[in-house]
Amino acid sequence: MVRSMYSYIGELWKKPDTSFKSPLKQRIIQWRKEESFVRVEKPLRIDRARALGYKAKQGYIVVRARVRRGGLRKPRIRGGRKPSARGLKKITPGKSVQRIAEERTAKRYPNMEVLNSYWVGEDGKYHYYEVILVDPSHPVIKNDPKINWICNPANRRRVLRGKTSAGKKGRGLRHKGKGAEKVRPSIRSKKSRGK
Repeated sequence: MVRSMYSYIGELWKKPDTSFKSPLKQRIIQWRKEESFVRVEKPLRIDRARALGYKAKQGYIVVRARVRRGGLRKPRIRGGRKPSARGLKKITPGKSVQRIAEERTAKRYPNMEVLNSYWVGEDGKYHYYEVILVDPSHPVIKNDPKINWICNPANRRRVLRGKTSAGKKGRGLRHKGKGAEKVRPSIRSKKSRGK
């Protein structure tokens, strides 16, 4: 079987070269000097972008988003506590860093809808993701039968309701059947139904 160009690109990204003189390392050094949200001309990982629904046509844009790394810390409690019960370190957020990147990008571009996102790099301080955005009011998007579902008002601000791939993973929707009875339609609504 003949392999496509995308399969070779995908293989390179499975174990990227992170030595100091590698192109990825040099890119990350440059990215740290730039802003948190940068619109890019074309995706860095074209294979991943295409797999997640990106097309090189009007109405689509790609934005590189930067989010901080590491666990959260809380302010030190002044009252008496057992040191282990203080709860300062090892506090993890309820959302993944990728979801946070998608949501912040959506707030930065209010006329666009987030289609999906993928990882492009990390250093000691930040994670970097490329977020694919679609303009639901663009005539090219409205006339394309493969993507015009996003123009439906039911899909408005879909990223904030956990409808992207990263959102569904965080909500536990990758699992079906036994052991996943309490995740649909959502954990909150299942709890309110009392079942």
